[in-house]
Amino acid sequence: MTSAAAEHYERLLAENYTWMLGGDLAPIVAGQGELLTELGIAPTRTSAISVDLGCGPGNQSLALAELGFTRVFAVDTSRLLLSELAEHAAELPAIEPVHEDIRKVLPGLTSPGGVAAVVCMGDTLTHLPSKDDVTALLGDIAQALEPGGRLVVTYRDLTETLHGIDRFIPVRSTDNRVLTCFLEYPDDDTVLVYDLLHVHDGTAWTQHVGSYAKLRIAPTWLADRCAEVGLVPERNEPGPAGLWVLAARKA
Repeated sequence: MTSAAAEHYERLLAENYTWMLGGDLAPIVAGQGELLTELGIAPTRTSAISVDLGCGPGNQSLALAELGFTRVFAVDTSRLLLSELAEHAAELPAIEPVHEDIRKVLPGLTSPGGVAAVVCMGDTLTHLPSKDDVTALLGDIAQALEPGGRLVVTYRDLTETLHGIDRFIPVRSTDNRVLTCFLEYPDDDTVLVYDLLHVHDGTAWTQHVGSYAKLRIAPTWLADRCAEVGLVPERNEPGPAGLWVLAARKA
């Protein structure tokens, strides 16, 4: 995640993140568990270690623990989201929160060939500063995975340029909170995301605004980069909640 994105999460999105997802983590965790099971994510005979890159409040980490992984490294740059995860995982000792940049964490966190599964879900990948960072991260993932180990990535395909009012995207609204995104396209590789959050404190509405850049990653480009580092794509198609799903196995 870029420093701008990390700052944006700390200042605006982190405290509203679970609300953005619907407010109740349990059905989200259940849905992620179903998806991961469908994609064949499970401990193996030789490894019960998994890594959740960009874990947030625990959508995937909690699911991985419930799938039987005995060590789940949950990595995020947001201390607030990691604190929320720790509360949810109080009865799950398998989950180990890690406050770190996902670009730097794998070589020091895991042994080469010792990890059964790595997940990077919920649009985390698009928060990286450049496509070179994506390629480097995939290389670290390939190094960490055991032969036959699995990678799952979910992300938004932002390669289509929206125009006019289509650039305004409603995220969620309740009686006291409304979140809308607005998109700009400075170049072919990035989209600038403006988050407009309106909060009612019981007396009046206040507006909170911030922005950060996301990468525009094409599914074919990501599949090719995986193949280059020995991660063979087995699924590369649209998935739940408007996210693209890529699942790959280490050759």
